[in-house]
Amino acid sequence: AVYYAETTAAERTMCDDLTEKDIDAYFRRSGLSRRTFGQLGAGAALRAMLPPVANAVDVVGEDVMVPTPDGTADAYFVHPTTGAHAAVLLWPSIVGIRETFRALGRRLAESGYAVLVVNPYYRTQSGPVIPEDKGFRDPGIRDVLMPFARTLSPDTCVTDGEAYVSWLDQQDAVDASRKVGSIGYCMTGSYGLRLAAAIPGRVGAGVSFHGGGLATSAEDSPHTLASQMQAGFLIAIAANDDERNPVEKEMLRKAFDDAGVEAEIEVYEDTLHGWCVPDSDVYHEAQAERAWSRMLALFESELA
Repeated sequence: AVYYAETTAAERTMCDDLTEKDIDAYFRRSGLSRRTFGQLGAGAALRAMLPPVANAVDVVGEDVMVPTPDGTADAYFVHPTTGAHAAVLLWPSIVGIRETFRALGRRLAESGYAVLVVNPYYRTQSGPVIPEDKGFRDPGIRDVLMPFARTLSPDTCVTDGEAYVSWLDQQDAVDASRKVGSIGYCMTGSYGLRLAAAIPGRVGAGVSFHGGGLATSAEDSPHTLASQMQAGFLIAIAANDDERNPVEKEMLRKAFDDAGVEAEIEVYEDTLHGWCVPDSDVYHEAQAERAWSRMLALFESELA
């Protein structure tokens, strides 16, 4: 069973009609139109939306190719120009690798981390799978993205993640004596949990920004793997996701508590699914910045 298919019910908050209605209501409250937002959010202006990094270090980035059991994955590797640093995997949302996630990777690197922004769809296509000025909610884009999403599974998450960590450990810019962090958005929010359980000796921190399917009734639900983890976690939940599925956070808390796993689980007030991504229709800068700061605190603690 593929990842998207087996978690459709739990992850419906990612892209369902109810979320569409929530976003429509957001636009009405804010007085913005979709067209106005699209004009404001296009191109390089998006990257300018990210606040500057305090005490930012100089970084360098490059496109790289990473061997995996299923082929060669294209990715973006960005890191401080000097020294060796803790590595972090950045898994994009369902839209795949694009300039926004490269910008987020660069921003994290400026805080002193070696960041690999991966293309989860490399088996099917290298580079972006939709135009940079299009998003999930644009006409026809959902039909383009769903077949890509269905190529992923819990197994591909682990085999890809292990390959990425192995590649990172061989890079001069990476301090392989320090544990690795993993960040997932939306569809990939569960990846940090799965990878932490698969290679507990290497993954020290996992972050889920408005992730779906973290705790379900499935036998292999990510939360059931908590006893195999040796990492700390940040689970940042959108308010409308929680309204729709309030039980998920309680299932996560019980699983982490029973396993003795440290986890910060919080519902972020006044947020809609997708609020952490700058080119999202519902980007909430204040709450996204607060979640980002909590992620940095987690990495400082767990990847030191």
